[in-house]
Amino acid sequence: MCETFRLDWMPEPHRSFLERALIELRQDARIVGIAAAGSFIGRRMDEHSDLDLVLVVEDAELTRDRAGRTAIADLLGTTATSFTAEHVGEPRLLICLFVSPLLHVDLKFVTREGFETRVDDPVVLFERDGSLSAAIERSPGRYPAVDPQWIEDRFWAWIHYTAAKIRRGELLEAWSAIDYFLENVLAPLALRAAGQRSPGLRRIEFASLPEFGLLADLCVPYDRAAIHRAVTRVSDLYDSLCAKETAPVERRHAARDAALAYLSESL
Repeated sequence: MCETFRLDWMPEPHRSFLERALIELRQDARIVGIAAAGSFIGRRMDEHSDLDLVLVVEDAELTRDRAGRTAIADLLGTTATSFTAEHVGEPRLLICLFVSPLLHVDLKFVTREGFETRVDDPVVLFERDGSLSAAIERSPGRYPAVDPQWIEDRFWAWIHYTAAKIRRGELLEAWSAIDYFLENVLAPLALRAAGQRSPGLRRIEFASLPEFGLLADLCVPYDRAAIHRAVTRVSDLYDSLCAKETAPVERRHAARDAALAYLSESL
């Protein structure tokens, strides 16, 4: 770790954990570098934050070895539970819940080559040979861009599917579809229109979006009429966000008209 690097701005539980973790991790010759990602970048961490650590390792086998990664995590503190993150498409990630203090820590194990492809530029805390800093300078991280055409090609079929669930009385599934629209369609497009990157609903309350009130109004109770109104508002808000889109998008007008007609008859 660079001698000038400071951690005193962090919440105390996170700082204490990280200081201990760095001592332990630097002793493992398999680890060639350690970086901090997530809210650590830009010093946005607060007492409610996770701690996101990227461990760059020499041996690719360690990125697949669940037992080996768990053993490393167990050296850092008392783990209440830990598991790999296939549910978000990232099996290299070990999600850990530590106790005393209670702290959520993500440990992402990547090779040098794997570190080349990133969604952001983490803060390098320790490196044996300068390879992490060189990788960041050589290939800056790129957050995945929203593809409005990809959404448009699918959106109206999703609306039709959700309307069918309302008609059948599968209200919980229709209600869950509203959440999907929020996280994967409306929030990303609203953030894109505001010139911000699109991490779904994370910290969206602090993004100063003009559409935030409309997004919050989609949090409706389990009620057929309320869910139907919310899905209708999803469609209206999507149309208004499409009108703000600067990229060329081929609108699927026939699908839109058919889906909205079907939705209007679903109550």
